[in-house]
Order: sequence, then structure tokens, then C-alpha cells
Amino acid sequence: MQTKPFRIGTRGSPLALAQAYETRDRLAAAHGMPEDMFEIVVLSTKGDRITDRSLSEIGGKGLFTEELEQQLLSGDLDIAVHSSKDMPTALPDGLHLSAFLPREDVRDAFIGAAAPRLVELPHGATVGSSSLRRQALIRRLRPDLNVVVYRGLVDTRLRKLAEGQVDATLLAYAGLRRLGKPEVVTELLDPADFPPAPAQGAIGIESRVGDKRVADLLAAIDDRPTHDAVSCERAFLAALDGSCRTPIAGYAVAEGDHLRFSGMILTPDGSQHHSITVEGRREEAKALGLKAGQDVRAKAGSGFFEAWS
Repeated sequence: MQTKPFRIGTRGSPLALAQAYETRDRLAAAHGMPEDMFEIVVLSTKGDRITDRSLSEIGGKGLFTEELEQQLLSGDLDIAVHSSKDMPTALPDGLHLSAFLPREDVRDAFIGAAAPRLVELPHGATVGSSSLRRQALIRRLRPDLNVVVYRGLVDTRLRKLAEGQVDATLLAYAGLRRLGKPEVVTELLDPADFPPAPAQGAIGIESRVGDKRVADLLAAIDDRPTHDAVSCERAFLAALDGSCRTPIAGYAVAEGDHLRFSGMILTPDGSQHHSITVEGRREEAKALGLKAGQDVRAKAGSGFFEAWS
């Protein structure tokens, strides 16, 4: 019988903490356990500390997970809670994404000061975004806009927007909803025109491979439709060597035993893109995503990927 609290690792941002507390609350409810049987352990990551450069310049998505994963491997943490879209496709040996909470809205939110909609921004307006995917999609739709790197916590980005440092920005709608700030959104972007990042809107829980005690704990809150959809999307990323240097979009929808996936790759300037849609059985989620990535890579040709280097 568990006598000491399960230790839940998280970053210290307001959004990361909201996700960790949601995980704790779901675990406590599912197992009829008091909240004090779950300890929230806050760690600072290199990605949190370096905010003046793009992720592609300083090492990629792993900068948000390294410290948490070290403590998972050492046994100092039982689980770590992440925004799934921030997770590298390759995890350290001995760790895996073992559970996902029910997915939030996958759409990107446009927050405009100079205009309420992306298509209505004045010619040459400045849009801030830290995501290469969003930057490429903005340039694809509005090549006249000035797109700049724009990092920081949600409140920091909203403050910079209010101060006039940029004319607009984009954020994940899921994060704004979890922070109780949906009212700042001036437009929700249609995934058909502005597809989300793989795993966007999904809270992922990382744990040690083979830890049956923790696996049994997490099984009660693992949302299988989200698990299968995100597995497909991450396989698509892995097939394309997805990192913070690659503009890649994609999302899967699980309905019954069926899974439908749509993916897109772009050049950083948005001038070229290739899309793909595949369907199949949910039990083949990873294989579907992998095949979609391989097919779109073959369709684009090797020359397309030179723009990413």
C-alpha cells in the first residue's frame, strides 16, 4: 500500500502548474485518494531560463524536459506532466509517454491588436510567434507580414502585445482555456487552413518503463482516443525527424475504431508545402502516422528538405 505521496514533476509556469494540478485532481478522483497523496514538484528547465532566443538556436524541445527526465530516471519523481507538443519524438531510454488526459481544443488562437483577424492585418504588420510552424503558416497566408521571434510566458506575450511591441500574436487555444483567458482571443483559426502542431492541446504524462505501480495508477486516467491520436501525430513527426527546426503540422481524430490523420510540412518561408491525409484503424495509429510521414517525405523530395537545414 502506498504510504508516501506520489511525486508529480512539472515546470513552474502558470500553464505547466495548471496542467500538473489537473493531473493530480484526476488521479485523486479516480482512485479516491486525498490530494496530499500527490506532491507537486516544481523544477526550472533551461528552456524556461533562456527566453531571448528561438528554441532552434538553443537546442530544441528537450530543453523543457531534461531536468524533469533526469529526476524521473533517478527515482526522485514518479511522473512528469508535459504539454505533449513540447515533447521531443525520441525520449531517454527507460522513459515513455504512458498516459494522456482528454484533449482540449486543438486550434490556434489569433490575438490581434491592429485587427481582429489574421487576414485583416494591415500590410507589413508585425506578428510575434516562437513557433516555426506558426511562422511558416503565417507567411504562407500573408507573405507581406513581418514575422518575428516572440518567446516568453503567456502573460509576458500578452503584455508585449498590449505595449505595442507587435501587432498580433498566436497562442494555443488550449493553453488559454486552461489559464482561464479565452476572452483575449480575437479569432480562432480553422485547422483546415492553419493546422495545429502535432499533439497540441494534449497533456502527456511521462513515466518509467516497467514501473507497474505507476502504470496501474495512470491507467485510470489515460484517455484512449487522445492517446491513439497523439501516438499517430508523434509517429508522423518522428518519420520527418521533427524538431524545432522543422515547420510541421498535423492532427488526428479518433472516432470509434477509426482514425483520420491530416498532416502538412512547409518550408520556413511558407512558400512551399505538402499535405497528406490518411485513414485507418485506431489500433494502427503509430503505423498510420509513420506511413504518412514517409509518404509526404517522398512526395516532397529531398530538395524540399534542404530549406530546413
